[in-house]
Amino acid sequence: MVLTALLLLVSSFFSPFMQSFASAADATKITIHYQSAPNDKKEWGLWVFPEGGEGKPYAFTGEDQFGKVAEVELPGTYDKVGFIVRHSTSDSDWENKDGGDRFITKVGKDGNVEVWIVQGQNRIYYDRAGVDITRKITKATMDTFNQITLETNVPFDSSKSVGDIEIDGAQIEKVTPYKEGGDATTTKVKIITKQPLDVTKTYRVKQKGYGSADVVNGNVVRTKEFDEKYAYSGNDLGNTYSKKQTNFRVWAPTASEAKLVTYSSWNSKAVKEISMTKSEKGTWKAELKGNQDELIYTYKVKIGNSWSEAVDPYVRATTVNGDRGVVVDLAKTNPRKWSTNKPKFKNPEDAIIYELHVRDLSSQKESGIKNKGKYLGVAEWNTKGPNGVKTGLSHIKDLGVTHVQFLPIYDYRTVDETKLNEPQFNWGYDPKNYNVPEGSYSTNPYNPKTRIIELKQMIQTLHDKQLRMIMDVVYNHVYAVSEHSFDKLVPGYYFRYKEDGTLSNGTGVGNDTASERKMVRKFIVDSVAYWAKEYHIDGFRFDLMGIHDTKTMNEVRKKLDEIDPSIIVLGEGWDLETELDAKLKANQKNAQDMKRIAHFNDGMRDGLKGSVFFDRDNGFVNGKQGQEKLIQQSIAAGIDYDHSTATYEDPDQVVTYVEAHDNHTLWDKLQLTNPAETEQTKKQMHKLASSIILTSQGMNFIHAGQEFMRTKGGDHNSYQSPDSVNQLDWKRRAAFSQEVDYMKGLIALRKQYSSFRMTSAQAIHQNLRFVDASANVVGYTLNAKANKDKANEIMVIHNANKQAQTVHLPSNRTWRLLVDGEQAGTKTLRTVKGNTVNVSPLSTFVLVR
Repeated sequence: MVLTALLLLVSSFFSPFMQSFASAADATKITIHYQSAPNDKKEWGLWVFPEGGEGKPYAFTGEDQFGKVAEVELPGTYDKVGFIVRHSTSDSDWENKDGGDRFITKVGKDGNVEVWIVQGQNRIYYDRAGVDITRKITKATMDTFNQITLETNVPFDSSKSVGDIEIDGAQIEKVTPYKEGGDATTTKVKIITKQPLDVTKTYRVKQKGYGSADVVNGNVVRTKEFDEKYAYSGNDLGNTYSKKQTNFRVWAPTASEAKLVTYSSWNSKAVKEISMTKSEKGTWKAELKGNQDELIYTYKVKIGNSWSEAVDPYVRATTVNGDRGVVVDLAKTNPRKWSTNKPKFKNPEDAIIYELHVRDLSSQKESGIKNKGKYLGVAEWNTKGPNGVKTGLSHIKDLGVTHVQFLPIYDYRTVDETKLNEPQFNWGYDPKNYNVPEGSYSTNPYNPKTRIIELKQMIQTLHDKQLRMIMDVVYNHVYAVSEHSFDKLVPGYYFRYKEDGTLSNGTGVGNDTASERKMVRKFIVDSVAYWAKEYHIDGFRFDLMGIHDTKTMNEVRKKLDEIDPSIIVLGEGWDLETELDAKLKANQKNAQDMKRIAHFNDGMRDGLKGSVFFDRDNGFVNGKQGQEKLIQQSIAAGIDYDHSTATYEDPDQVVTYVEAHDNHTLWDKLQLTNPAETEQTKKQMHKLASSIILTSQGMNFIHAGQEFMRTKGGDHNSYQSPDSVNQLDWKRRAAFSQEVDYMKGLIALRKQYSSFRMTSAQAIHQNLRFVDASANVVGYTLNAKANKDKANEIMVIHNANKQAQTVHLPSNRTWRLLVDGEQAGTKTLRTVKGNTVNVSPLSTFVLVR
């Protein structure tokens, strides 16, 4: 390696000399054979860039029966060499090139390698015999109602090809290079037709010398014209049940035929295939007389020359594992005492949300809960654990939170419901059937109604205990596009694609749904409305909300307001790299365009404990300096953040939190950032962070177990880790009772004083005043009288130093101390007289007068 580095260094000064002088053992010799299109008179050249070295131009200097030949010799040996084929060898000519970067990776031990390449193909051949130069059509797609895009493996002259190309069933107006102003000699062209094309027909394109190929629907299904022509506004998609008959309607505008398929059981062969009737706006319908309660069915559609079978996207019940849809009489799924009465709830800022996974609550054997991992386990009451502590729902109620937010409870893909006796765990962010409850949380996933009944029982119990319920929804992606009903029924429509035809991947899991399209937006709004009405759900947390567009989220908010304005909407407003105009993304930067929709405030989260992307980065509570301004802005609900970060206009647009199911728990983060600190010091840091959250403006959010300093043993992504990692540890809850009491006290304090829950930016600006304080201290006053609290003034001080700090009080009066570093609540711990107070290390003080 030293010799190679030396040669590279010398070659930068004496490159021509070194090339001729280098011995075979210390050089890489590449022979490149290039076949360009027939009659192509362009001057082609190369730009070669060895790995770790500088690039330079090379010319084709020879010719053989295959095509042009270039001999490239590089000083030094390389395992990887890249090159570009471009017009001329000029250093400035980068625009006119054939394809993209190609990389040679099979260099022989002697430093020699020979390759063959063909114009229009990015592939590299290492064996002449393997070169595929048989002319053929590689792809033909309908991209608008008047355009077919044709791709070939070998270039041709598009200016002379009109007579050489034919389309069965359509007349051609013109053929042009795909890239406007591009070379006439190309492998990709636009064929413009004289008459509009029909997306339900299968056209066949023929090209002289290149054979023929079927035209498949491409970008045409993603055009505005397609939406305008086929978007269906009716409210009867899916199955519409009555005791006398059931009607079926599916949206499949590109299908030439559709069938309703019925089954006798979850794993039987088909009983009947019933032809469906083509109806308005690309829908197909069928009707079955009689009581069809618990009928098992799917849809089959013919697209092109192929049939595909899919579960009804709108279905509300399924067989085990969600593989087939089921008609259900939903009235039979309502539990006794099923009521629309909900716990009283006035303002979104009153929300104190407790995020929970159904299985985590009860899976530990010490939980004292019988129905472990089930909806019914959540509904159990008066359960006890070690030392007689309250567990499960009794514990949650005792904390004093207002809402319980559940990680996904719709039917998801990755837990096999036929193997529930085997250890399985997943968070559930892999949607399969959006309108069906997950079967693994029910006591019998084989019975289509059981999961519905038991989920309703769980929700009713929460309401009976004066707790509201939030559902985590994941409309931004699916587990696998090819598997999902969306793509089986209308291929290419429901997802975003890049210009090159590959799927957009802002979610990081392979696909992004296209909420900006009318039928995707309709599905999301219809689905949310269904859950809100049928299951009496009180809030929706949108996973990766930044993938969606603002109009869709506003439509969701509007529809929920029609059902129940007290339903809250919150989501992850991250700015994600998806194929959508930045101005349309439903993220924090566009919060001003989405009234009454809340975003998780990652500025507060990372400001308090350090970035979630860097394990050992710390924040305000664990030693980082200079965080005071960020913490101040975050306490005030981020309404004064720079607009490059967020455009919050009201506190109901902000979810204040420090920990969630994603990333390290706060305790595990402190273990990473402050490994040398004592357990007691880390407890103080942890309590300081939680106290800042619970005294800040906006909605409040707590991760289940945060109250007893939950640990996952350092696992930062436990989406499929075992119960031993994910379960709520009730033994730890018993051991951390003081910390639990502290959190209970903070919650009671927040609920007692509305000054912590102001409902407008104007009120915050008028009634919250930050005071001067020393480094790593944030203090502020709240005008409690103006907020109609039973107090004149509240003083809050957060001391992130390891030493006590003296802080000036705004008036020389008698103050009641309600929170210090050890205790929290609404009762007076002691009185403070005078105009100063000594604040303990790593502590929050709350004083009232």
